[in-house]
Amino acid sequence: MSWTEFYNNHLLSIIIFLPLVGAAALLFMKNERLIRWWTLAFMVADFMLTACLVLKFDSTTHKMQFVERYSWIERFNIDYYLGVDGISVLFVFLTGLVGWICVLASWTAIEKRVKEFMIALLVMQTAMLGVFCALDFFLFYVFWEAMLIPMYLIIGVWGGANRIYSAVKFFLYTLAGSILMLVGIIVLYFKAGGSFDIPYLMEQKYGFGLQVFLFILFFVAFAIKVPMFPFHTWLPDAHVEAPTAGSIILAGVLLKMGTYGFLRFSFPMLPDASLFFAKPVIILSIIAIIYGGFLALAQEDMKKLIAYSSVSHMGFVTLGLFLFNKNGIEGGILQMFNHGITTSALFLCVGIIYERTHTRLLGYYGWAAKLVPWYAGFLFIFSLASLGFPGTNGFIGEFLILLGAYEASWVYLLFLIIGIIVGAAYMLWMFQRVTFGKHRPEDGHHIEDVNLREVVAIVAFLVFVLWVGFHPLEFLNIMDDSVAHLISQVKGEELLAEAAVEVAH
Repeated sequence: MSWTEFYNNHLLSIIIFLPLVGAAALLFMKNERLIRWWTLAFMVADFMLTACLVLKFDSTTHKMQFVERYSWIERFNIDYYLGVDGISVLFVFLTGLVGWICVLASWTAIEKRVKEFMIALLVMQTAMLGVFCALDFFLFYVFWEAMLIPMYLIIGVWGGANRIYSAVKFFLYTLAGSILMLVGIIVLYFKAGGSFDIPYLMEQKYGFGLQVFLFILFFVAFAIKVPMFPFHTWLPDAHVEAPTAGSIILAGVLLKMGTYGFLRFSFPMLPDASLFFAKPVIILSIIAIIYGGFLALAQEDMKKLIAYSSVSHMGFVTLGLFLFNKNGIEGGILQMFNHGITTSALFLCVGIIYERTHTRLLGYYGWAAKLVPWYAGFLFIFSLASLGFPGTNGFIGEFLILLGAYEASWVYLLFLIIGIIVGAAYMLWMFQRVTFGKHRPEDGHHIEDVNLREVVAIVAFLVFVLWVGFHPLEFLNIMDDSVAHLISQVKGEELLAEAAVEVAH
């Protein structure tokens, strides 16, 4: 087999395991400079492969593409089964983008155990990519659990003063949800006649009682990961104590896995239960939007403010998804991608200024516009994107969710508008205190503006803030067929009934 044939037939496997190959090679290296460059090279190469994946992706079909399937554990019908559709391919790309930016963000911030840290990043990358590509439930669970260990180490070894508490809290919360999900997977396995095949499980019909039971198990697992109210308490601790790269991974990729779980498993496999629980989930989402927003407004710690903003923003996502209309779901998926870009960029900005000042307290700042104008300019753009300013990526996602909410109920729209107003308040308040607030003459005298390495990382995020903001159709077209198919899976009978009424009239 030629290299071209191997590449075309195993593109997903190459994307998933290339970082793991890089991690294995790091075991034999000692020079810290070489270790950093080696890790960056593998992450950039992996990102380029994910870009090729998107370019080769056929957006005119909802079917799984780049499929690889080999028997793994025959006794239990477990396969090594990979594939992507218009929903998952976006998050494979997002993971590739975040990976190399995390290396740049850690270039000088990580000074101890550099080799071990870079190995943890690369292993984490493999696990995250595997989650979005797996089409066998057992394989999916292996990747899902594999993320826990490197993330636990990133927080627990390289985190702040309360890193052990935060790492253990993150681990226990996520593990508790994973165990419930495992119970649901086992039940599905036996109900489907001994199969972990995800597309096959989507085609099966399950009784309403069983769907409700399984939905609750999956909901807790995915709600913890999002995190939804009231399962959100681990997130601010994890964000505050994690190093910059850890916060970027959490915001950029890990939080998306909960909402991805709803899209990939709960909706198509448990459609009746998903519709049944839609209103309670929407109510929890509204609480998260308002509650998370006001908590963000009350913070003095810049990083904790952005962490609570994630609770609010992900509330928009879950609300959009559970509206079960095209605008709501497409807006929710696009906002998942947007949140991964914008909030990761904000955490990067926090990390950049923290390296110079060793404090995240907003009361210390106020001199950014005068002393670090380039930094202040970038922070301004990302703040606008976070509050959903027209021309940025955040506006398009929120606008689609608002359209979906209007289709469902004007009451939802009212709460969303309140959430947007609160979001604008805490982001503008944060930006004003960092850039134009009062400061003592001695504060920030020796602060340097962003350097070339930091600019490269920031501009990578900035490109997608503006790209999605001005050309959203290029991203919406990728997911369009897959979303239409998903809605038909969830509301198939309802849509058929509506079509019959239209024909009768």
